[in-house]
Amino acid sequence: MKSDMPTFWKAYKEIVVPHLISLNNYKNIHEVPKIVKITINCCVGSSGDIKVALEEAVKELALITGQQPVKTRAKKSISNFKLRKGQEIGCMVTLRGARMYEFLERFVWAALPRVRDFRGLPTRSFDSQGNYTIGIKDHTIFPEVDIENIKRNLGFDLTIVTTAKTKKEAIDLLSAMGFPFIGEKNKPLVLSA
Repeated sequence: MKSDMPTFWKAYKEIVVPHLISLNNYKNIHEVPKIVKITINCCVGSSGDIKVALEEAVKELALITGQQPVKTRAKKSISNFKLRKGQEIGCMVTLRGARMYEFLERFVWAALPRVRDFRGLPTRSFDSQGNYTIGIKDHTIFPEVDIENIKRNLGFDLTIVTTAKTKKEAIDLLSAMGFPFIGEKNKPLVLSA
């Protein structure tokens, strides 16, 4: 294995995979669920000064993820929100590979402990295919963000796409990776350095 491999990726291969094989009796290593990608989506469409807000959102999301976001456009016009079809209203980033595991490491070890009144992540946010979506209300939980230069709070949706076939498999995978779920008795296998 490479020495520059992210800690979460190394821990997944060396610790989490054997644990999941013994837990769910997989016959083949390729049956073990894994994280495929992370999508981070931010919308500033309801802001009055949308162009300035969008540029700030792109800058902050690039700082948090380490990757340049893509601007997203409105799919249809909504007159009540003063929205026109094709208008730029948000940005998104898709993380894969080493960058994805580095982001997960920072998210679980540095950002989640900084959430105010944090009691754990809800397990009801899984869909039927084993993907997990979390809503982040304030982007200042990430240590990369300089709080003194923030003009407005930025919220975004974070979706973790896995190869898990059921909700239980996805919960087992993410809780073994260190995600603190509400009511789960599983101890995380990946511990902070």
